[in-house]
Amino acid sequence: MSIKVANVSKHYGAQAALDHVSFEVERGQVVGLLGPNGAGKSTMMKILAGFIPPSSGEAFIGSFSVAAQPLQARKSVGYLPEHNPLYTDMYVSEFLAFVAGIYGLKKKSRDAVSNAVEVTGLSREAHKKIGQLSKGYRQRVGLAQALLHNPDVLILDEPTAGLDPNQLSEIRQLIVRVGREKTVILSTHIMQEVEAMCDRVIIIKEGKIVAHDTPRRVRQQASEVVNAVEVEFMEEVSKAIFAQVDSVARAEEIAPRTFLLTARGAEDIRPAVFQLSVKENITILKIQRHEKPLEEIFRDLTAEGCG
Repeated sequence: MSIKVANVSKHYGAQAALDHVSFEVERGQVVGLLGPNGAGKSTMMKILAGFIPPSSGEAFIGSFSVAAQPLQARKSVGYLPEHNPLYTDMYVSEFLAFVAGIYGLKKKSRDAVSNAVEVTGLSREAHKKIGQLSKGYRQRVGLAQALLHNPDVLILDEPTAGLDPNQLSEIRQLIVRVGREKTVILSTHIMQEVEAMCDRVIIIKEGKIVAHDTPRRVRQQASEVVNAVEVEFMEEVSKAIFAQVDSVARAEEIAPRTFLLTARGAEDIRPAVFQLSVKENITILKIQRHEKPLEEIFRDLTAEGCG
């Protein structure tokens, strides 16, 4: 495995930023770390990157303990913090060569810079000053410096914050491409990013994991709590007709000719709805189990008073 977090806690005085957090991430996965502000996402990333120690528990990058073998662990990590620290008066290639020197790449520096520039799509911008670049290209420079030493693990804290839609799409594609060969863990507040990029999602609330699975499984599990179907008709239909189906507890019109039907129990209500449509001579265009959007699940899991 590339990342293992075992029972990690982090306290600042009496406040627990992380509370007995455990998870594992395999190579070749992109994992989204989600949570409201103050949930502990950045704290977890800083621990994995070796910037701060945990109060208890252990974190591993590959076979190296972040606490006991910090230098070996850090060599395997590329880290992009939330506020991308760049020297804006330096040229892109100059800055990357400078960072390569910090990494101690020496004779490999030129090839490392060239490869990072190519991978992140910076070839046209390599001879510009960083201060002249757009926010999207500055994020690419940040990713390039994180990739310079060819790490096994990438830790990206809010990598797409403040980008416009075109920049978002480009950075997402870049992260997915890099994630095929490495392990990527990223934090974000944008649910569409999780759907577009992440193989798995970890949702944190008040320092504790409240969900950990693939985005689809998280949606399915949340939707199973409420047994509901979405049905669309060709004709205009009054929701009053669903009173004929004993197993339908509630009917809500969510779009023209489209209803969200909630069942009274665990019974699949689709056959009864189909029989109703035959009886009333109305045409069903679509009927399917309702899955909550990930954004709604995130709100449910992290809202005040939940958990």
